[in-house]
Amino acid sequence: MTSPREHSFLNLSLHGFHRVVYREWGETDNPHVVVCVHGLTRNGQDFDTLATALVNRFRILCPDMPGRGDSEWLSDPNDYAFPTYLGTLTAMLAHAHAERVAWVGTSMGGLLGMVMAAQPQTPITRLVMNDVGPVIESAALARIATYVGQNPVFDSFSALEAHIRDVSAPFGNLSDAQWEALSRSSARQLPDGRWRLKYDPGIAVPFRATSSQPTDLWPLWDAIRCPTILLRGAESDLLSPVTAAAMRVRGPRPEMVEFDGVGHAPMLLTPDQIAPVVAFLDAA
Repeated sequence: MTSPREHSFLNLSLHGFHRVVYREWGETDNPHVVVCVHGLTRNGQDFDTLATALVNRFRILCPDMPGRGDSEWLSDPNDYAFPTYLGTLTAMLAHAHAERVAWVGTSMGGLLGMVMAAQPQTPITRLVMNDVGPVIESAALARIATYVGQNPVFDSFSALEAHIRDVSAPFGNLSDAQWEALSRSSARQLPDGRWRLKYDPGIAVPFRATSSQPTDLWPLWDAIRCPTILLRGAESDLLSPVTAAAMRVRGPRPEMVEFDGVGHAPMLLTPDQIAPVVAFLDAA
């Protein structure tokens, strides 16, 4: 399997600089670039399987957003907000010399892609929205609030993996190897041998402050003009059937692919989930 190259750069938030890590797959001089951005508590390694399916035809950039994975934590948790994230992603594109990109965004990563794709002179040429849209359902926010930022400590890796399987059960019926890989990329071992999750629990501070506020991002959706595909877990509690149906007839009017037996969110680890993404990106 082709291995990614790891890069880092300094990005600036309101309260200082922080180092951001991203992984690059494929040939550096390939002009066909795909950016893959993960969800709220996840990291860029979630896209390793998708990247291996794309690497022969595309250059792929997979960032760890601030406070996740191998990127540094922010000194003030209130900076875990879209202005910081959008600045981070813009800086990554500049660091990677990527001026035109296709975008694959899961959950939070999809919202960030939606915001960027709606802007004048956007660098985004094609957009994959993975189980997220202009309206975020309150039931999903309440579910996520039960675990985000809890900062548990586990006596063993197997206990951490059990936690990941529990809180991420909506991902669907993954194999043992897939659950282990998702858990390994989300874990860090402490000097005393115990384990923690590999994200800053401080990301919960702005999440809890804003999760009770209704979201209405339809003006952004309506401003998108690039070709778009919408992926949805058939059992998703975050992207409702009503919102998904409305998305199909507004803005970029995407085609939609639903995956049975999956909630929020499809993790793009299985052939049936990867195939429509590859076909959409290949159609450029």
